[in-house]
This record gives sequence, structure tokens and C-alpha cells, in this order.
Amino acid sequence: MEKLSTQLRKHFILMFFLLSAATFFAITSVDDAFATEMGGHAYPLGAEDFYCGAVPPPGIYFINYFLYYSADEFNDENGDSAIEDFDFEAAVNTFRFIYVTKHKILGGYWGMHLFVPVWNLEVTHPPLGGSQARAGAGDIIIDPLILSWHSKNWHFATGVDVYIPTGRHDDHDFANISRNYFTFEPIFAFTYMSDSGYEVSSKFMYDFNTENKDSISGGQYLSGQEFHFDYTLGKKFGPLSVGVGGYYYKQITDDELNGEKVEPDGFKGQAIAAGPQIKYDWRNISLILKYLTEFEVENRPEGNDLWIKFVYAF
Repeated sequence: MEKLSTQLRKHFILMFFLLSAATFFAITSVDDAFATEMGGHAYPLGAEDFYCGAVPPPGIYFINYFLYYSADEFNDENGDSAIEDFDFEAAVNTFRFIYVTKHKILGGYWGMHLFVPVWNLEVTHPPLGGSQARAGAGDIIIDPLILSWHSKNWHFATGVDVYIPTGRHDDHDFANISRNYFTFEPIFAFTYMSDSGYEVSSKFMYDFNTENKDSISGGQYLSGQEFHFDYTLGKKFGPLSVGVGGYYYKQITDDELNGEKVEPDGFKGQAIAAGPQIKYDWRNISLILKYLTEFEVENRPEGNDLWIKFVYAF
């Protein structure tokens, strides 16, 4: 059994670095590209929930995230609907591979992970030409240095996720499954679990975006820096956990087009979401279901998220 575990770890590390190499090869071969600056963001808001600050113990793990997001409004800077007949539907399945080593750095366990998203996207945007649909692999996310600390009731984790523009791009389309720029995202997450089973968890992120040099907006577009966090308040009843959760999103700096602020307000996005969440643990498997509704939305679509997550520990 130990020999099999060692082989699995070796295979995981090999896969991790092969995919990383393939990722960097892919970004050097992309010619035509376009990002969805208008209300877009790299991180799938609301992805994390129960125990999000508690990185699992040393071992190999797989998480499958399925997201269905739909919105029929695109709000302006005042929170009012700005685009008539707008519609946005996205079904995204993301494969996440996690490896936590037994090695420690600064007292925390060293781990790494890799995300591979697959998109099916449909957008109706009459001012930009009607409707478009796109499907395929999106931008890969990688972090080779995750650190996690654990005590009886508290758990902490930190790292820097890197979003690499490997998805399909077309500078003539407004429906795209890639941002066409890098995003560097420092992360801090925590989980508090009381002796009686009450949980408070949150994952805080701050995004630094590089410039999209081939934008549909007509030049070089720099999306502003973004602050956001996912959160969960829950209660554990044996293998069942129930709670409420969601996310908060706030763009901090202005968007810029060819070095100039995008008028009138820098196109700064904002959103809050909340909704019910449920989790069930069985042996080495966990299933999570949640439904989130957005409000207080500015300069981006306003809609609803349905999440289904599957977690497997090898």
C-alpha cells in the first residue's frame, strides 16, 4: 500500500509539471486573443465554502467543481440595468488536482495545486452584435507553493495562484473563455471550527492583472485590481454540514484603455452574493451543493450561481 501511495505521488508530481510545461508552451503559441474585460474576472466567485481554510493533510486529492451561472441583466455604475435583452449563461466544469507533501516550510505543510476548467458559454449582447456561443478549455490556474497550518480549532492557508491565459481566444468575439492576460492572486484563508461544530470559514484574495494587448475595446486594456472573498457560516451534524455562504467582490483600481481611465468611473465592478449551502461526508468523499444570488451589483452581470462539488481523497 505504501509503495502504491509513493507511486501515486510520483505520478501526480510528474503530471503537475508536465501540465505546467504544456501551459507555458500553449501561451507562446496563441496569436489572436481577446478578454472579457467588461464585467469579467479571473476567479470564479463563490467557488469555496466549508472548511476552505483547512488544506487537507499530506496526500493526493481531487476536487470537481461544476458551476452553472446565469444572468439576464448587466448593470451600470449605479446598479441599474444597462443593456437591453442581455443574457449570459455559463456551464463550467473545473478539475482541481491537489498534492500536499509531508515537508514543512515556516511550520506549515507545503502543497501545490492545478485547476483545469472546461467551459460552455452563451452570451447575448445586442450592442456588440447579437449572440455568440463558445466551448472548450479555459485558463489554467497553478500554485506550486501553498502553505497550511493547523491547530485544534483553527486552520490557516496561504499561497499565490497564477492564472495563465491558455484558453481559446478570438479578438473578433465578445464571448470568450479566456482573459488573455495573466492574473497573480495572493490568497489567505482560514477556518474556525468550534468544539460543538459551528464553523466560520473565509478565503480572501487580491488580484493583480496584467495588460490585455489585444482587446475588443480597441487597444491595450488593463483591468483594475480586485479584492474579493468567499465565506461560509455553518453547523456540522455528524456527516452533514449546513450553512449560508457566498462572496463579496469589489474592484479597487480603475480599468485603463491605452493608459487612460475608462470613463466615467473606471468601470469598477462590485457584487455581493449569498445563499444556502449543504455538505455531506462519506468515507473519503464529500459532496457540496449551494445556490447563490447576487445583489448590489455594479458594472457587471447580475445573476445566480448553482454549484455542485465533489471531493475525493486518494
